[in-house]
Amino acid sequence: MKIAVFPGDGIGTEVTREAVRVLEALPLPGLTLFEGDVGAAGYRRHGHPLPPETLAMAQSCDAILFGAVGDPSCDGLERHLRPEQAVLGLRAELGLFANLRPATTFAGLEGMSALKPEIASQIDMLIVRELNGDVYFGDKGMRTTADGRREGWDMMSYAEDEVRRIAHVGFRAAQGRKGRLTSVDKANVLETSQLWRDVMTETSTQYPDVTLDHLYVDNAAMQMVRAPGQFDVIVTGNLFGDILSDQASMCVGSIGLLASASMGERMTEYGTFGLYEPIHGSAPDIAGQGIANPMATILSAAMMLRHSFGREAEAARIERAVSHALKDGIYSSDLGGVLGTAAIGDAVLERL
Repeated sequence: MKIAVFPGDGIGTEVTREAVRVLEALPLPGLTLFEGDVGAAGYRRHGHPLPPETLAMAQSCDAILFGAVGDPSCDGLERHLRPEQAVLGLRAELGLFANLRPATTFAGLEGMSALKPEIASQIDMLIVRELNGDVYFGDKGMRTTADGRREGWDMMSYAEDEVRRIAHVGFRAAQGRKGRLTSVDKANVLETSQLWRDVMTETSTQYPDVTLDHLYVDNAAMQMVRAPGQFDVIVTGNLFGDILSDQASMCVGSIGLLASASMGERMTEYGTFGLYEPIHGSAPDIAGQGIANPMATILSAAMMLRHSFGREAEAARIERAVSHALKDGIYSSDLGGVLGTAAIGDAVLERL
């Protein structure tokens, strides 16, 4: 079981350390961890946020455990050298087009949500975000108009096969849950979204056991805070998925609790290759203070064991340990507590 560990920048190094401790505490025969540089760390040591040796390491392993990238000191670099290009590059090079972001309110944390507790308690959804298209990967640039004004531009586009493959991921996920799929777009003003909606509707005929509905993204954002219990699986494009999944994290109570998986079609001898990471960023304002919440990264390691290695029992053990720690009041500062990163790791290990 070969896992590439890319801690990255800021709190990424701190939270990843705790997830590794959890993995090493489990009975996982043949577990081998390889560590590589990405993000600002990769740029400083190798001159690029995704050095060739790091990419080669990723390609030789069965899964990736990723921390976070981002460093304000790199904001002045050319775009292709900025830390964020590391994760974008890995997604593109490894064909990781489907991002799975579960959002579920933990028992006892209903009061932590920005929503009323009785509304927050309804949250149990999976956001499936397309990762390889949309404005993030489209052509872009800066230009000067004929009258001398600066103008930035970004190309949004999806081909029908790109929509269809993420649609299948969403429908299959819904089959394993409550059988409801909500496709989110902006088809009333965007041709890209009209194609998205058409392909989603066409694909739905292959899944008669799943109920499909469509929402415009602005309405979806509103419904997520008004009645989040109506959602089972949400499937949407790169831009909208980025925004809605972060919104879901605050509906749950903290961005420090949400894990994610980025997957494609590549198979290993164990399962589907994937990249697993917390949805939060590098948080440079608290980096190095030892106060970051590592639970999202620990839960990402659980997702990795489940989806890339088929180790359901071990994945469930990790999730129960995190849940029990939260029930016992093991809180970091983002949840109103005082415990640090290592202390939370210790608490999860004790319950494991």
